[in-house]
This record gives sequence, structure tokens and C-alpha cells, in this order.
Amino acid sequence: MTTSAELRQPCPPGACNCGRERLQGRPDADSRILRLTRAEEKRLLERLENIQSLSDLERLQRRLYEQLGLRVAIAPGHHEVRSMRGIAIHIDELPGLCRKTRQSIPAAIRRGLEKHPQIAYRLLDAHDLFRDA
Repeated sequence: MTTSAELRQPCPPGACNCGRERLQGRPDADSRILRLTRAEEKRLLERLENIQSLSDLERLQRRLYEQLGLRVAIAPGHHEVRSMRGIAIHIDELPGLCRKTRQSIPAAIRRGLEKHPQIAYRLLDAHDLFRDA
């Protein structure tokens, strides 16, 4: 008996531009992102909101890439960082990634950084906070 991995339910027509149909239509495409179901997405967002350290955040970034093919880059913005909004969080374009998920992941990371500002300070230090001084 063969069991297939549970796939994310499609978004309502016209509500998203994720390209799910194109992804499923290509047999050679990387469809790991479709394994991120709504329940798994909720668990992921909860985990991102409750990060405990910079190494925990980096580990989650690696796991996102390994398991879903999703690259998340987190770095200080080009201008002054006065709040968590000044930290740039970039998610690479990935067919099959829902628009709402693309927005909710950076928001969850920012909430996690707001809960634990010491992680944001370590992130700034890791990117050479005083490079222009």
C-alpha cells in the first residue's frame, strides 16, 4: 500500500498567484513546498515566533531550505535599523509558495525578534554592526 504525502490545498481561484498548477504540471519540478499544509504552516509560524537564539533561527532557515526548498535571508536593512522593521527578511521566489505564506513568514520572524531583542542584537553583531564607524 503506497501512501502519498499530504499536499497543501489549492488557494481559491484568483486569490493567489503562487503558480501551483504550473508546478504540478511539470514532472521535473521541485514540489517540496506543496508539502507545507496549512496545519504545518501554523506550526512553522509558531516555531518562528518562539525562537530562542540566533543559532535557533539559523537552524530553522537551514531546515526550511532542506525540507521545503525555501530560502529565507535575514540581515540588517541598508539603512538605519531602529526597529525590527529595519531588519530585511527576503524570501526567494518559489513556485507553489502561497502569497499569504510569503507574507506571514517574515511577520512571524519579526514577532520572534520583538519577543527576544537579544537575537536581533546578535544578528546585527553577526553582520558587523560597526562596519561604517
